Amino acid sequence: MSSLKNSGLAPGSKQVAPGSQSSDRAGKNLLRVVICGNAGDGKSALIEELVQDGQVKELESDADSDVNFHDFASAKRNYLIADTLGHYQYVHKLATGPLACDFAILLIDARKGFGTNTRHHCCILNLLGIPKVVLAVNKMDLVEFSQDRFEDVATEFASFAESLGFEDVASIPVTAFQGGNIIDPSLDMDWYQGPALMAYMDMVDAASGSLASSFRMPVREVSRFEDDVQELSGTIIGGSLRPGDEIMALPAGRTSKIERILTKDDELDAASAGDDVSLTLSGQLDLSPGDVLCARGAEAEVSDQVAANLIWMDDTPMLPGRRYILKCGNQSVTATISTLKHKLNVSNLERQAGTTLERDEIGYCNLSLSKPIIFDPFAQNRDMGALFLIDRTTKATVGVGMIAFGLRRATNIQWQKLEINKSVRAALNDQKPCALWFTGLSGSGKSTIASLLEKQLHARGRHTYVLDGDNVRHGLNKDLGFTDADRVENIRRISETARLFVDAGLIVLVSFISPFRSERRMARDLFEKHEFLEVYVDTPIEVCEQRDPKGLYKKARAGEIKNFTGIDSTYEKPERADIHLKASEHTPDELVANLIADLEAKGFI
Repeated sequence: MSSLKNSGLAPGSKQVAPGSQSSDRAGKNLLRVVICGNAGDGKSALIEELVQDGQVKELESDADSDVNFHDFASAKRNYLIADTLGHYQYVHKLATGPLACDFAILLIDARKGFGTNTRHHCCILNLLGIPKVVLAVNKMDLVEFSQDRFEDVATEFASFAESLGFEDVASIPVTAFQGGNIIDPSLDMDWYQGPALMAYMDMVDAASGSLASSFRMPVREVSRFEDDVQELSGTIIGGSLRPGDEIMALPAGRTSKIERILTKDDELDAASAGDDVSLTLSGQLDLSPGDVLCARGAEAEVSDQVAANLIWMDDTPMLPGRRYILKCGNQSVTATISTLKHKLNVSNLERQAGTTLERDEIGYCNLSLSKPIIFDPFAQNRDMGALFLIDRTTKATVGVGMIAFGLRRATNIQWQKLEINKSVRAALNDQKPCALWFTGLSGSGKSTIASLLEKQLHARGRHTYVLDGDNVRHGLNKDLGFTDADRVENIRRISETARLFVDAGLIVLVSFISPFRSERRMARDLFEKHEFLEVYVDTPIEVCEQRDPKGLYKKARAGEIKNFTGIDSTYEKPERADIHLKASEHTPDELVANLIADLEAKGFI
């Protein structure tokens, strides 16, 4: 199997990034290490042994990330160690801390062996582009310092790691609590002829293979000074530059030359990755924060569709079609997972079919973005290739991804400009087009109210169309079931259809249960401001069950129907509906009369 390699700190993280110059001893000799393992396998004892002879500096960590950092030095080099929690439910935390690490220590209990959790750790480390890994087989004293046991575990690890394509792997038997083979060789394991852990770490080449080699600088701030000179400030995240170098500014694609390189205290003849600088250019490019300066001839990619490996981090499953906030560097856009190409079975590295990702699962996806982003493949540039998915409601980071490449089809499709537009069609129909989105439980009265409203509007000479949930499932959405993933896709398709009807100048009445707030928000976002009216048909479930026109509640209660909204599938009530109809307190005719009055007050009819 080819390498999974392909990510950085979670957005808003307060911790000190392993890739930053956080130590007063940091330099070319710095090795950035992540230590991970199962709870109870001895990470704390291992770290205590490693740092006991050095000056220890506890660095600030983020309580939300469950990653602690330790800064110390051996006799030969400097170290920055990221310690991740080991419980299985925290395995995804590896993806929010050690993105810029050069080396990983996988710690396991010799009695338990090379298990699923450690395999999962291996896969995540590989995705994060950490090229070198050592397996520390701990608690060898509890297996009587058995050479056979160690070699069995080491062989299994070597075979698995080879499949992932790490640059360098090794196994070392240790007794962390006793300090055996941590700093000094263990006399109890004289059969082991390799170096102790610290000696091995001192020999590791810290060069990383996934740092940008070409110049990259996201623009943080734009200022103007005397003679209208434009000054661009930011931190260089890849490559180097000198005055006179040609650059290209993305996404606009404009070119210029570097005139001066400035810091707070000095003017530089050259600058490189990690330097915080201000640049003046020969000529004005009219740039904005968020634009990216690149070396001319080695530009980053720009696309609104990307393929990426994705590690899911939330208890709520990833659902294709659901909208998330995507952050990549200092860029923020709306994104959906358009396709889950496959999931990874971490036990045997097989690719598996799937429609969703559960917590801690790893998948390979296509993502569609609301506008193009500037990026590099993660394997070439961690800073510009890592993406984070954020829940639009809770603002929690739910997934971390590593961009593999931009999809070529994204550059082949453009909007076709039409001569006849929505305003012309609306004027011909003598009405203001809009979408009335009726949501509520099955049996709440949505379809009845929508049908009566359409009759009233038709009598007034208005041009309308009703999109009813049951009717649409006979055709456009006949391939969809009632799982959460299918419900999301159901609403995505009908939202796009409703948008086209509104573009045609119609008043479209959409009658769908649409149980999830996120999908109703997704639908709203497709329309211009004030074109979308969410109508909550509020009917208690007891009343809906009494009506039960299709006998569905009875079947759901009997277990004959699965994923039925209100019984074994959630309905999320609107928090701020545009129109709130208490359907159990009024007749359908009264409710429609209220709707007509609302539409007149809002200027739609």
